[in-house]
Amino acid sequence: MLHLRERLVLPLLRASAALLHTSAASRPLASASSSFSLHLYRCLFSTAARSATTTPFSVEEYLVATCGLTGAQALKASKNISHLKSASNLDAVLALLSGVGLSRADLAAIVAAHPQLLCVRADNIARRIDSLRDRVGLSDPQICSFLLAGGARGLRSCDMASRLEFWIPFLGSFEVLLEIVKGSYRILTADIEKVIKPNIALLQECGFSVCDVVKVSRYNKMLLTMNPKQVETSVQRADKLGIRRSSSLFKYAVGTTCRISEGKATARMKFLSITLGCSKEKIRDIVSKIPATLACSEENLCSKIELLTSTLGCSREEICAAICMKPQILGLSEENLRQKINFMITEVGLEPKYIVERPLLLTYSLEKRIVPRHSVTKILQTMGSMKEFVSFLQLLAYSDEDFHARYIDPYRHAAPALMDSYPAA
Repeated sequence: MLHLRERLVLPLLRASAALLHTSAASRPLASASSSFSLHLYRCLFSTAARSATTTPFSVEEYLVATCGLTGAQALKASKNISHLKSASNLDAVLALLSGVGLSRADLAAIVAAHPQLLCVRADNIARRIDSLRDRVGLSDPQICSFLLAGGARGLRSCDMASRLEFWIPFLGSFEVLLEIVKGSYRILTADIEKVIKPNIALLQECGFSVCDVVKVSRYNKMLLTMNPKQVETSVQRADKLGIRRSSSLFKYAVGTTCRISEGKATARMKFLSITLGCSKEKIRDIVSKIPATLACSEENLCSKIELLTSTLGCSREEICAAICMKPQILGLSEENLRQKINFMITEVGLEPKYIVERPLLLTYSLEKRIVPRHSVTKILQTMGSMKEFVSFLQLLAYSDEDFHARYIDPYRHAAPALMDSYPAA
């Protein structure tokens, strides 16, 4: 019976979905094409229903054979829709989703993540998809992207058009909306008037521009969907870190404090104080300069501190001083730190003490600045063109314009190899 559905019923349903799309594009009144389509679906429902009466319906088997789920996925998904006794509505919903261009693999991904979507009346799904096309102006490929990003969860609940009409202009583009939906579908289900707009207003009172709100929303994709009282509390906690509201760091501090409870934040600061042997005031200063530290796990922080201590051969007190001087190094990955330290010691010939006393060195890009500038100075030293001593930190600190003027432009013809060593030239 499932094979019959695959070969006969579903192709008919997909054809009707395609006919709906064609009709909607060619007629000035979308409602007429929608009514025509719904009539086709009702006819096909009855066909599918009559076909299914001869064999007991198995949701799990249907999910595997028709939707393309694996056995494990079907077993998990079937628990949410085990009450279904017929494939008629399921076939119709799949046909509608297939009609916007979703492949079998796409359908499997959506059904595995949101099996309850198959329980929504097909005529409701049809109206909601039409609304995305007609009201919001989304193309079928955009609708596919939206559903795969998490929009299927919203489609299951209600008509998404009014929400997208708010979000797309506010965020600036459909692509930014997709990015945020991938991180949290709640942006599609949270109450615009009672949750979203009050949170935006609160952030704007703190000095956030619309652009700032969008940036922080991309950093913490659940920020705008949280209870407004929680957001207000997070703002107060960011204030307690001593960060000026006019600072760009304040915006990220709010995004970070919303992601971690006050208890966890306090515990993280206490952990850093004990691990580094720093006072609470110094730790507060570190966190105020790099709020994301609060969101790092204790294991992650401890591992980085151990790496710095072992590779640079210094004490905890020296590492504490280096981190206080340049807290951003705690935001770098272990591999990033290891590669930079190894290169500067083995290739550049720097002493570990020189590095630990100048932690700014570790914040420069290895590929874009450290390696290319070392290569240039090495060539110039071989030519005997660098007669005055310049510290490695100073070489890295020069702006690209100054570095070019001092070490690239005067030697372009005498040393063509500089062009290969410093591609930016």
